Amino acid sequence: MKLGIISDTHEHVINIEKAKKLFADRGASPIIHLGDYCAGPSVRAFKGASLIGILGNNDGDVLRLEKNFEEIGCDFRWDFTVLEYDGLKIACYHGTVPEITDALIRCKTYDVVLCGHTHESRLETIDEVLVINPGSAHGFDTKATVAILDTKTKKAEILDL
Repeated sequence: MKLGIISDTHEHVINIEKAKKLFADRGASPIIHLGDYCAGPSVRAFKGASLIGILGNNDGDVLRLEKNFEEIGCDFRWDFTVLEYDGLKIACYHGTVPEITDALIRCKTYDVVLCGHTHESRLETIDEVLVINPGSAHGFDTKATVAILDTKTKKAEILDL
């Protein structure tokens, strides 16, 4: 299975549409959003996709975000979630507190740790734990990026939008 991984969209609906198309073209579903939608338009832009999302530090109106997830029929998981696909345990955390991200990696409870927040892509293996930060889908005047994880091979790639 291929998972689409996105973070830090910050209301950039055009890049969300680009990411949805890229994920669809690559057969990546569901899409895991690691937070920082900022408001409802970012969530609603995922309508028609299979989306699992958690909160970021810039997601202030949580109840409205939760309602937007419900309206598009997608799965809202609050601050942290663990997913399991093809035997891989995947921790999903925005990354707001670096020490928590590091603890999730060091505890070796998870095969994969997904995080965002820094707006910088990261793809590395630390003590057999694959760490993926897709970077910022917004781009903020630099390169906008997302990631895809193949859960059967435990291989991932960072892709430009």
